[in-house]
Amino acid sequence: MIAPAKNVDAYIARQPVEMGIKLEKIRKLIKDLVPEVEEVISYGMPAYKYHGILVWYAAFKNHIGFYPKASGIAAFKKELSVYKNAKGSVQFPLDKTLPIGLISKIVKYRVKENLSKSKNNA
Repeated sequence: MIAPAKNVDAYIARQPVEMGIKLEKIRKLIKDLVPEVEEVISYGMPAYKYHGILVWYAAFKNHIGFYPKASGIAAFKKELSVYKNAKGSVQFPLDKTLPIGLISKIVKYRVKENLSKSKNNA
């Protein structure tokens, strides 16, 4: 078994070139949207923290798994219906263009949700 990557750079470097390019697009999008985000490895995959975890993503043979928690899936249920999805995850097929606009909306939603929760717990 391969040891988990120590950081996101190492995680992406392990992937085939085309996968790495798509993962870097998601990474850049998140960092551009939330400059203060903390990048970590959680559950063996890239994760982004801002007042709690925002999202995770992971490389698979035929898709990228994107994990914006159950609330992130529920809030965009209609738009995500064209993709294979579950309570807290969605699969973006590698043979399709990444839905950057939709990913952006989900990340922004999760930022607002985390900020709201942190204010309520203050």
